[in-house]
Amino acid sequence: MRRFIRPMDMNQWKEKRQEKAVKPVEIAVDLGQFFLEQDIKKNQQNFETIFRKCSDIVNRPFTVGGKDGLDAMLVYTDGLIDKDTINNFLMRSVMLMMGDKADELTKKNAFQLLKDSVISIGEVSVVKTIEEAVDKVLVGECIFMVDGHTEGLSLSVRGWQSRGITEPTTETVVRGPREGLTETLRFNTAMLRRKIKSPDLKIEVKVKGKFTKTDVAVCYISGLANQGVIHEVFQRLERIDIDGILESSYIEELIEDEPWSPFPQMEYTERPDVVAANLLEGRVAIMVDGTPFVLMVPTVFSQFIQSPEDYYQRFFLSSFFRIGRFLALNIALLLPSVYVASTTFHQEMIPTPLLISIASQREGVPFPALVEALIMELTFELLREAGVRLPRAVGQAVSIVGALVIGDAAVTAGIVSPAMVIVVAVTALASFSLPAFNMAITLRMLRFPIIILAGTLGFYGIMVALLAILIHLTGLRSFGVPYLAPVAPFRFSEWRDVLVRAPWWAMDYRPRSIEARDLKRQAEGLMPEPSQNKDEEEQADD
Repeated sequence: MRRFIRPMDMNQWKEKRQEKAVKPVEIAVDLGQFFLEQDIKKNQQNFETIFRKCSDIVNRPFTVGGKDGLDAMLVYTDGLIDKDTINNFLMRSVMLMMGDKADELTKKNAFQLLKDSVISIGEVSVVKTIEEAVDKVLVGECIFMVDGHTEGLSLSVRGWQSRGITEPTTETVVRGPREGLTETLRFNTAMLRRKIKSPDLKIEVKVKGKFTKTDVAVCYISGLANQGVIHEVFQRLERIDIDGILESSYIEELIEDEPWSPFPQMEYTERPDVVAANLLEGRVAIMVDGTPFVLMVPTVFSQFIQSPEDYYQRFFLSSFFRIGRFLALNIALLLPSVYVASTTFHQEMIPTPLLISIASQREGVPFPALVEALIMELTFELLREAGVRLPRAVGQAVSIVGALVIGDAAVTAGIVSPAMVIVVAVTALASFSLPAFNMAITLRMLRFPIIILAGTLGFYGIMVALLAILIHLTGLRSFGVPYLAPVAPFRFSEWRDVLVRAPWWAMDYRPRSIEARDLKRQAEGLMPEPSQNKDEEEQADD
């Protein structure tokens, strides 16, 4: 039997063992074991070790000052820098050393001479540690080093591709500015600086995220914003220790007052004029690099029924539309529940002709009003979600055609009544009329438990739900400010900008609930009056 078994060679056995062995695990680079050396070759090796398997990192050695000059090197991230700036204002200057500076070049004074007299780039800073140099490279700056020096120069040559300034898609207005924020932080701060041309506008940047190193800018107007709110914002940001920040929603969830509340405790916007308006009221804005949405704190409930266009139209129109939005808020939250409770428990509250009509429509429906409402609401939410996820060209068609076809088919099949279809459609229109998308989602989510309470307890269940929501809202705060201010605590003087929008000449003071340091907004007595010139001319003619 042994003659049919071929013995395995020892070398083959070792090769098989090596193939089955587990491959070594990649270990994260410890920057603490690297330093900026005087020898440029060692620095080049250190950067190559740190950025191993990083094909987008460019390590470019060259000679400064011509053929007999000093060794130097550049390190930058391809795709995050402007190559024309490097070629025209850095490489050409330091390699050719035009003029008398080439004769003055020595190994001892090379660093200072290049920094002060040769490099023709506006923003230049000194880096002294390799951790600082790596961070600068990864944010789009270029590190320049010369042989014989343990320091490097960080050159601002950022030039990555970015989205242009376009009209906001989530906050469109008929009258008002058309520019919206972008994903680039510096573009956003520049648009904000265009709105508020004052040195009191402060923009402080913090870096958050272990791997993403995301810039988070805190913006406020010194002398207006409450110092306690500013301190609280920075204190909450300092507590954040996370691997990455990819959008402002990360910051929102990590610094909000009540994480278990369904109500949004921070307002967000992609309009620079809205950010400027909130800063002028004494609020603090939080900008995050990589997203066009800016967070604003503190926030009160009335802000979510206000539109930017309210302040660009005449106050009569603005007040009318704002009252309409407040009614839409109640419709979006309560209309299906009121219909279910009325048809199930409180038929005596419905006028007799209407009750007969509803009863005739529901004669062939096999489900109670509660199940009927839940089916239609869930179907509508599915249609809305499908319209959002599908490509824009077909998303609107699917949502509209789907609603029409499914609604008509459901009524024809006798699954739901026509009155329920009307109720759900009106509720959807009311939720879409709210300018704050996050508040509309909150109302849609709360609508389901209220419908269940209405179908089991009637109007008593609706009142229990409303009392629970009201108790929760009265205890909710946003960075120390009551969420229902100025309704609770009651301040009648601030109702000029809650349910209605008073004319600009009547809003002399900023909201006291924000506790701004300077409450005076404008001079008194700005109400326009008819001109007296015509009366004087008539008297002169007489």
